[in-house]
Amino acid sequence: MVRCAPWLVAWLLGVLPVTACASAQLKNADGSTLELEHQVQSLVTLSPHLAELVFAAGAGDRLAATVEFSEYPAEAGRIPRIGDAFRLDIEGIVARRPDLVIAWDSGTPRAAVEQLRRLGLAVWSVEIREPADIAGTLLALGEATGNNETAAAVAQELDRGLERLALGYEDMEPVSYFYQVDEHPLFTINGQHLISRGLELCGGINIFSDEAGLAFQVAHEAVITANPDVIFAAALEEAPDPLLAWRGWPSMQAVMNDRLFLLPADKISRATPRWLDSLELACTLLHGSRQQKSE
Repeated sequence: MVRCAPWLVAWLLGVLPVTACASAQLKNADGSTLELEHQVQSLVTLSPHLAELVFAAGAGDRLAATVEFSEYPAEAGRIPRIGDAFRLDIEGIVARRPDLVIAWDSGTPRAAVEQLRRLGLAVWSVEIREPADIAGTLLALGEATGNNETAAAVAQELDRGLERLALGYEDMEPVSYFYQVDEHPLFTINGQHLISRGLELCGGINIFSDEAGLAFQVAHEAVITANPDVIFAAALEEAPDPLLAWRGWPSMQAVMNDRLFLLPADKISRATPRWLDSLELACTLLHGSRQQKSE
């Protein structure tokens, strides 16, 4: 059994999706609990952001395999691959006999997760929906792998950064935005998505906040009608500008005021400590629009 330090228990009580006493207990996205009787020595991650979280928690040396596009930190690029986030080499995963497989609940194919469980592997299904869940996942990883102090330090820094954002923009006027996930076809996110939840901290209001799906296709006309103050898109370096087409509607507030902004895709799209960097940038850009409106 893994014993837990009192300070860690105090931190975890009531705020994190994991119980850290005796053996490590990991809460799956569906609310069920995965109990680990021994400290994890070997891990497989089924999404790039999960591999990054393992390294951030100080357990990168336990990572036996991961998926394509797991490129941060640099050491992750040298980890053996077992497919990509949507097409997995089940035999390759089983052959490595990991103590724990970490799946992305809304991304990893359900059939693959079920198959791995039937084959006797411990699979932890993770979904990060709230900014605070990033720190919670880090602490859970630290508890499972015996890297409590490293994981706690990173989690605390992240929590402090989120608190600074919330306090820094407290009671400020809201700013509406459209977040473009993809250009062809046009996709966006609703208010329950992690990005939207983060932007709420600095007064950002998603124009499609009340839609049912986390990510969904939307018509250009709906965006034009909503007329957001700001338009965001995630972009890779040296890729064509995905927001260029919006300049064809010069009467839109975001276009008229030159408030079309690109955010680094490898940060804003991945629920890791680096996500805070892109969130801070997006909040600064939203605040610039707020100031412009008040002039």
